[in-house]
Amino acid sequence: MSLRTTRNVFLSALTLAVLAGCSGPGGNAAGGGPDAPSRRSVGGSGGEPALGARGDSPREIPGLGARTGAELPADAAQAVVVTGEAADSATNTVVRYERGPDGVWQTVGEPWSGHNGLKGWSDHHVQGDLRSPVGVFGLTDAGGLLANPGTRLPYDEGGGFTAQGAGSQGEPLAGSFDYVIAVNYNRKPGTTPLDWTRPMGTERGGGIWIHVDHDGPTQGCVSLPKDRMAELLRWLDPARQPVVVMGDRESLGR
Repeated sequence: MSLRTTRNVFLSALTLAVLAGCSGPGGNAAGGGPDAPSRRSVGGSGGEPALGARGDSPREIPGLGARTGAELPADAAQAVVVTGEAADSATNTVVRYERGPDGVWQTVGEPWSGHNGLKGWSDHHVQGDLRSPVGVFGLTDAGGLLANPGTRLPYDEGGGFTAQGAGSQGEPLAGSFDYVIAVNYNRKPGTTPLDWTRPMGTERGGGIWIHVDHDGPTQGCVSLPKDRMAELLRWLDPARQPVVVMGDRESLGR
């Protein structure tokens, strides 16, 4: 077997393993938009969720309770907030926020619609539960089958991101991994999204990504339409320590 063939077999097996934790997203999000979206002030006074506290920041992201807010790292200045209406909801609303030097969080652009796990959300995600993990997680690494659309995150392009098969509603998964952003749940930050290291053990799942929507629920990932994924990738700035805050409305409000 040639070296190239061996590598392709390995990548195909790795993609199938990732699919076990992140199988198919879906959802029709809002249409196009400029890459330099409007910003509006919201005003106001790794495996496990990201550590850190906001210190004395007087301003909060709407919808986040004290416990969730305390998980925001002090140096995080970009946040992607993914909110499901209920604990068993497979659809969500995605809103981007930026924090200025004065500590004020501002919304960026308009809300987007997306999908998450088929069975909704979980505070204790385990392999195969078809739920997306609740918490605050770093966003440090990206990749995809297609070329880098302009992100500043480390980007791994290659055939290992080929998606095959069908989702829970029979929809094709092809193209789902054209663009992906690894969610730092039970993974090693600073590695390709295809890396299979699971610090909390394989039983706690992994391979949780934000990826291209395929018009149906996922096995635990968050998904957005392809144009929104490209826009999100271009917006994220590693120098601003971006995070994703994800969960159902009640859980995020704690």
